[in-house]
Amino acid sequence: QVQLIESGGGLVQAGDSLRLSCTASGRTLRRPGMGWFRQVPGKEREFVASVSWSGSSYYRESVKGRFTISIDNAKNTAYLQMDSLRPEDTAVYYCVVSGAASLRPVVIADKRNVDAWGQGTLVTVSL
Repeated sequence: QVQLIESGGGLVQAGDSLRLSCTASGRTLRRPGMGWFRQVPGKEREFVASVSWSGSSYYRESVKGRFTISIDNAKNTAYLQMDSLRPEDTAVYYCVVSGAASLRPVVIADKRNVDAWGQGTLVTVSL
């Protein structure tokens, strides 16, 4: 079983930056990729970004140019650098890990391709 530990959430003002971290431990996956989803109460969980073992990255349209996802395979850790934050980025952010061959949004959005979810970390962006 894979466990994910997230950190880095918090309360910031619009325009500020935050960096989320997610470290995987436990069962070893072959060439795992990692990603982030977010959820606002009352709404469905939505894809934010993902990165494959080889470094291929994908983003939802609204965060392109502001968020950067990266992966440190040696540390089994993924990072989500969030710049120019907006109030609409406020949500609980969940990290995922996947052993799927591709981390394209359509692939990782399928729960069958997600091997573990993090506990979630709250990001609040005020005006």
